[in-house]
Amino acid sequence: MTAQIIDGNALSKLLRTEVAARAQALKSKGVTPGLAVVLVGDNPASQVYVRNKVKACEDSGLYSVLEKYEGSMTEADLLARVEALNHDPAIHGILVQMPLPSHINAQKVIEAISPAKDVDGFHIASAGALMTGMPGFWPCTPYGCMKMLESIGYDLKGKHAVVIGRSNIVGKPMALMLLQKDATVTVCHSHTQDLKAITLQADVIVAAVGKRNVLTADMVKPGAVVLDVGMNRNEEGKLCGDVDFEGVKQVASHITPVPGGVGPMTITMLLVNTLEAAERASN
Repeated sequence: MTAQIIDGNALSKLLRTEVAARAQALKSKGVTPGLAVVLVGDNPASQVYVRNKVKACEDSGLYSVLEKYEGSMTEADLLARVEALNHDPAIHGILVQMPLPSHINAQKVIEAISPAKDVDGFHIASAGALMTGMPGFWPCTPYGCMKMLESIGYDLKGKHAVVIGRSNIVGKPMALMLLQKDATVTVCHSHTQDLKAITLQADVIVAAVGKRNVLTADMVKPGAVVLDVGMNRNEEGKLCGDVDFEGVKQVASHITPVPGGVGPMTITMLLVNTLEAAERASN
């Protein structure tokens, strides 16, 4: 068996076409969905992410503002900027690029963003909405993973899903989204004993720890679906995920590549969230 590749680039393109159509419908009512991206400091990876986010907005007919600040910006000044954006009617989504310089409390900044504009889905109100099944914004990466499962027509009801990783950004929200679709969910992490014994029971595996080869072929049940959220570099400096792709694709039924898998979906779901924020604001 060779796994079918779940192509994040192709699915993103499809979803972004839908976003553009919905954005056009809003524009006809006089509303242009707007995203503000705030970048503090000169982290090279963050600069690339931010550039991609701004370009994706423009390509899909969304209005975007990029605010760049020196790494020496004070926490008080950043909080003041967020507060101003909260009250700006042209802005429907606010994204403060992480990581922030060490003198700024990231959680305080996230909590300062209005829940109505929290398109990253990191605010405690968004987390609470996800936890209780209420309407809110889902964090973009796990949301993208759910769309990928949906794209292959995968029914999660009664399936055993294993999430490797328990971060607030991916692991925990991923587990809750899978639960909402009636999967039985196991969350594994650095203190899990005998990870292999657990992953071998899984119908779906989401690897999200940021560690190369955390999942190898001998850890995967034949026919399982494997989603690789990891972003690492190998010895040659090439981008790779958390999964031993070449090995696992011989066992799994479906697998996401790195690059070109979950990554493009993260930015696409940010566009979807921004669009939904604009639609809610215009109703």
